[in-house]
Amino acid sequence: MIALLLRDLKLSLRAGGGFGLGLAFFLIVTTLVPFSVGPQSALLATIAPGVLWLGALLACLLSLDRLLALDWEDGSLDLLATAPLPLEGVVSIKALAHWITTGLPLVLAAPVLGVLLNLPAPGYGWLVVSLILGTPALSVIGTFGAALTVGLKRGGLLLSLLVLPLYVPTLIFGAEVARRGAAGMETATPLLMLSGISAAVIALLPFASATVLRINLR
Repeated sequence: MIALLLRDLKLSLRAGGGFGLGLAFFLIVTTLVPFSVGPQSALLATIAPGVLWLGALLACLLSLDRLLALDWEDGSLDLLATAPLPLEGVVSIKALAHWITTGLPLVLAAPVLGVLLNLPAPGYGWLVVSLILGTPALSVIGTFGAALTVGLKRGGLLLSLLVLPLYVPTLIFGAEVARRGAAGMETATPLLMLSGISAAVIALLPFASATVLRINLR
């Protein structure tokens, strides 16, 4: 499993669409928003949690189309399907590799970029907590979408259409945690909902992804 994880990390960095592209897109979003809404500190502070979460979500979406496509193109996916490691484990490792190369850098960069949006001081910690809890779900859901569209030519648009509706609950509760934390309000309810969504996704979707892959490999 460790060897597979290291291999996927190297592939993610070599093939592009890794943390560099995600961070660049995240930076572009947070930089352009102040230009579009104007230099209004109060307005920026209000919308900062939602903008940062939306930017992180879209940055995660950028690299999903190559998540399984490389293994499909070179035949590695067929070998992985017949390996001693269950296909559910393979899918989980790929989701973990995607989170390490895309989700984790976004979590680390979010507080720095929050300065550009005048995020209130109490919101930085809650923003990081919400991203740590929510971004793994984005990677796992994205892996499921990649499994559904693997082998399809130009499946990137279809992948986005399939995955974005599934991202909405995570986006809502993740942004709500950061918003309430920034405003000094109670965060227990959205935090529990976000944690529940991530736990359910991580527990169930690898089995669904493995089932879809088996069907596509027949």
